[in-house]
Amino acid sequence: MIHVGVDGSWRDTGALEWALQESLIRKAPLRAVHVLDEGLRHAPYWEPKVVDDAALNLVDEVQRKMESRDPVRDHTTNLMVGPPAETLAELAGSGEMLVVGRRGMSSVKRLLVGSTSEAVANLATVPVVVVPEGWKLSDHAGPVVVGLDDSGDSETAIEFAATAAIERHTALRMVNVWDLPAIYSWDAMNVAGVSDEWSRNAERHFEAIAQQWRNKYPELTIESEVRRGHSVDGLIAAAEAADAQLLVVGGRRHHKVATVLLGSVARGVLQHATCPVAVVHLEQRDA
Repeated sequence: MIHVGVDGSWRDTGALEWALQESLIRKAPLRAVHVLDEGLRHAPYWEPKVVDDAALNLVDEVQRKMESRDPVRDHTTNLMVGPPAETLAELAGSGEMLVVGRRGMSSVKRLLVGSTSEAVANLATVPVVVVPEGWKLSDHAGPVVVGLDDSGDSETAIEFAATAAIERHTALRMVNVWDLPAIYSWDAMNVAGVSDEWSRNAERHFEAIAQQWRNKYPELTIESEVRRGHSVDGLIAAAEAADAQLLVVGGRRHHKVATVLLGSVARGVLQHATCPVAVVHLEQRDA
């Protein structure tokens, strides 16, 4: 089952549309969840009957939308009360994927600060797809792009990206963005010829990784791209240049430290990418 978080802006964020498309591709039922923030019930502007009626109308409209798009599968809606990010993440743990809009899930529009999608991506144990505001099915027609780093721990993200590319009958592009150590300047590195050597080594290394996955998925076109620069800027630029349908990044959490948030690259990509972004967590590790 695929879970999608919806709020009053569900027509604008594109999250429901993306989730419906993924549901059709995977032939999986969809559960749309609207969470009323329990912490707001004591706010002076909270009017229980007005808010509750609006919430019920919202889930009814979403249910009708899902049934009109796909009357075959058993799509459902849930109205829940609790902390939005924690509630969505916990509920989605029983499924295979969680989809949210980048604007957040709060039912009070003026409180939307864009933090809920990041919190959900950090807390959820399943892959989280964050869809930017205004996204439409026709927006992107390029490959699936997956960001690789030098840790060697990208297998989970690559597997998710490869599956998404195969489902969409498109190519997979593996992108690594490396930057110079702060102790060097561009001029010093270029004079020494080290910059070019690093580029060649990176290209050979990641081409070898791409070849391993070509052997695993011979039916899939897999491309390798190495860029120099800031990781977030490079990944976003690569996705935009390719007109990527989906940008996949790995996430890291520590299962014993609840306050540890997503890495800076995942956060930056979530905040600025113009296409849907999937955060796929690596294996949790002890310190």
